[in-house]
Amino acid sequence: MVIMTFVIVVLRYLFDVSAIWLQESLIWMHATVFMVGAAYTLLHEGHVRVDVFYRSMTARQQAWVDVLGVLLLLLPVCIFLAWKSYGFALASWAMHEASRESGGLPYPVLPIVKLVLLVMPLMVAAQGVSMLLRSIAVLRRGE
Repeated sequence: MVIMTFVIVVLRYLFDVSAIWLQESLIWMHATVFMVGAAYTLLHEGHVRVDVFYRSMTARQQAWVDVLGVLLLLLPVCIFLAWKSYGFALASWAMHEASRESGGLPYPVLPIVKLVLLVMPLMVAAQGVSMLLRSIAVLRRGE
């Protein structure tokens, strides 16, 4: 993405050349990195949360917070996002969606990228189930 940004800037300001498809692809790449990286970030506990209380809790208390968080927040939100994005992605395929801009991204680039809207909640939910199982194991050990 950095190289593509550099190329876009050089083309625009040195050669007075602009390509809509390059700019659009950069936006979609940026969105894809964030959506696909959400599960990875959850794995490494990189999401923003309030650690004021969580940090001082015992491992067992943290496991309870994680179990409740996954069951009451993470999985319902992932199910909702998957449910809503399924129709959105399906409609994109059905209408053979391409960019609205002339010279923009052609079909099937946008429908493929919009599938990431469905992949992201599935990956985050899978990571949430992993967290849930890990927390249940901590609770069973009685740490």
